[in-house]
Amino acid sequence: MGKLLLTGVDGNLGRQAAEDLLKIVNKDQVILCGYNPEALKFFAKQGIETHVTNFNQIDGLKEAFSEADKLALISMPFVGQKRQQAHKNVVDAAKAAGVKQIIYTSLVNAADQSNPSVEKIDHIYTEDYIKHIGLDYIFLRNSQYAEAMITNYFTYAKGDGVLKNSQGDGKMAYISRKDCAKAVAHALAATDYHEAILNINGPELMTMTAFIAIGNKVTGHHVTYKEITDEENYQIFDAMGVPRTTDGTFKDGSEAPFSSEGMVTFAQAIRLGKMDTFTDDFNKLTGQKPLTVEYMFRHANDFQVGERHSMDD
Repeated sequence: MGKLLLTGVDGNLGRQAAEDLLKIVNKDQVILCGYNPEALKFFAKQGIETHVTNFNQIDGLKEAFSEADKLALISMPFVGQKRQQAHKNVVDAAKAAGVKQIIYTSLVNAADQSNPSVEKIDHIYTEDYIKHIGLDYIFLRNSQYAEAMITNYFTYAKGDGVLKNSQGDGKMAYISRKDCAKAVAHALAATDYHEAILNINGPELMTMTAFIAIGNKVTGHHVTYKEITDEENYQIFDAMGVPRTTDGTFKDGSEAPFSSEGMVTFAQAIRLGKMDTFTDDFNKLTGQKPLTVEYMFRHANDFQVGERHSMDD
């Protein structure tokens, strides 16, 4: 069997996935890639094979992937044609290098054309291209990171105490980014999944109101929820200095390190019931139960959204 290659280890999800992977397979089986050489040094010092890769350019990718049997592609943090081209470069190089299977971190309900999330466009493009090129695959369609909303909760707890967004009474099975990383690691190590689509969901579907109620119970805050329009949601992010698209400039230390277009269309998708996928695929893949929102609030310092690590957004 060839090696297991994980990309994006310089990001929050990829680094956690690397740490999880090294707990379940021998380090001699692992190749780690990223575009920030500083982030790779930690693993290289352990004797793990690492490669500096820039997915915006196909040059050098085939060589970096040449010993890999399986490759996990952590989706890039920018949105639009640039991301599609970067993902295509990875898939083309993987095919040329003889990689047999790609694990790809996608989004719940990515294939639904009526899903208004701008993020899903790039995800279904990548899924379809992997199928088109003839590679085996595991698509991990993740629910929304709970960390994003836990950070958001505390932003409003420190403010006027009224959490505002446009997702209304729509439901989401919030999943920890740590669990999404664990799913990547287990998918890389698995041998019994082929042409598989797995929904990586948290343990419970809930509205934003229910999410906030858990936060209040654990923290003692008294945050309430107010539904606003999509345009009002954009205006809130504009006031925070959040760029509308990933072509914009991201502020250091932002509590919303994503584009507002991504976040607002995501909220819209939740409101319309396009993101309420709920399965036990995580448990089947990992043999473990996903972390609950209550647990994450009880250990909130470990479940914040964190910094944006993209060097080119």
